[in-house]
This record gives sequence, structure tokens and C-alpha cells, in this order.
Amino acid sequence: QVQLVESGGGLVQAGGTLRLSCAASGRIFRINRMDWYRQAPGKQRELVAGITSGDNTNYADSVKGRFTISRDNAENTVYLQMNRLNSEDTAVYYCNADATYLSGAYYRNRNDFWGQGTQVTVSS
Repeated sequence: QVQLVESGGGLVQAGGTLRLSCAASGRIFRINRMDWYRQAPGKQRELVAGITSGDNTNYADSVKGRFTISRDNAENTVYLQMNRLNSEDTAVYYCNADATYLSGAYYRNRNDFWGQGTQVTVSS
């Protein structure tokens, strides 16, 4: 199927920057959409940003103007550039993919592929 591996999280001071990466691997025919979600302690998981195969993007209001999502289709990788971080950005960040993949002799589609998460901690 499809495996997602996130990287790039860490500890950063308020106002700093981080760049997250999410690499997809497996018997991928096409990544249709990739999203970044985050979950802070005691809160529900929320959508941060998303990007389609046609490079259409969307962002949560709380990150507009600070975060930028991009993708490298050749590498099946999505990035999240995070600037001007603040303490409210502290969370575990997860990558999600909607992908068409080869399963046996057939192509299948699923939208529930998830990575293991990467911790982002912003100190004030």
C-alpha cells in the first residue's frame, strides 16, 4: 500500500521557522492529495494545510500567511514551511494522503493513509 514518513519536527523559539517533510512510498500510482494535520494536547486533530495533485492549496485561518505547503510529485513528498511560529503551533503534526495505488492486479484508492507524526514544540 502506501507508507508515509514525516520528518523535520523539533524545538524552536517563538518567531522561528521549521520545515516539515512527508515522504510517501509504496506501490503508488498517484498521490491525489496530501494534507498536514496537527493535534495539540487535549485538542482535536485539525487540518492545517492541504495540496492537490494540481497544486491547489488550502490553509487553516490560523496559519495563513505563515505556513506554506508544497509538493514534489517526482519524489512523492510534501513539505510544510512554517514561519513565525508561536506557542499555539505546538502540536504533533501528521501527514495524510489520498492515494491511488496498485493492490495485486488492481488499482485502488484510499484517503486514510497517515504518517506516525512529528512533534513540533515552540517555546515562548
